[in-house]
Amino acid sequence: MPSRKALKALVEQTAKRYGVEIELVDALVVAESGYDPHAVSPVGAVGLMQVMPETAADYGVNSVEALFDPQTNVRTGVRHLKRLLGQFGIGKAVMAYNAGEGALSRHNGFVTYPETQRYTHRVLSSYLKKKGVSPYSLEARALTGITLTPSMATASATAGGRRTVRQIDPSRLRLRIRPTLSKRALDPGLHSSGPSSQPMFELQQPKPRLKPRN
Repeated sequence: MPSRKALKALVEQTAKRYGVEIELVDALVVAESGYDPHAVSPVGAVGLMQVMPETAADYGVNSVEALFDPQTNVRTGVRHLKRLLGQFGIGKAVMAYNAGEGALSRHNGFVTYPETQRYTHRVLSSYLKKKGVSPYSLEARALTGITLTPSMATASATAGGRRTVRQIDPSRLRLRIRPTLSKRALDPGLHSSGPSSQPMFELQQPKPRLKPRN
């Protein structure tokens, strides 16, 4: 395994090559893997920058084994981070790196998942410290584009942001033709796709059965 010194030098060289701040990439690698090139997350993120195989494929890396190579991993992770930075700015890019761009959109630009809150606080506070900026200052807000708070560091599922899933028994669902559709929409040969199209069927839950009176 390469030494931490060699890995930090690799991070520095790659960050310079792609025009991303060394302090930010270093803080992200520490949070992601602690500079362990063999790290694998429970969801399958790999290596120093914990790159998902699906994300790596977008940058021409189609082998999970290749992501264990520090040079390939850091190059892929930094390229992905740079794209996120160009799209969102520092604070939101860090959130998107952890939770995904879809989560950022669903949460109106500020992901509330407790894990992402803690992660973002850790990465950005480390990054700001390296730059000599207080994490809760106006300067930090201007630099990162988001407002860090102490509560983000200890965010938990019980403190909000919990994702709940309602369980529905599929056997109790039934298909029903939408009553508002025209005859044209119901003819498969004439059905067209596009923004104005509507689904032909909708799932409908049956009404709860009334218990008989005693």
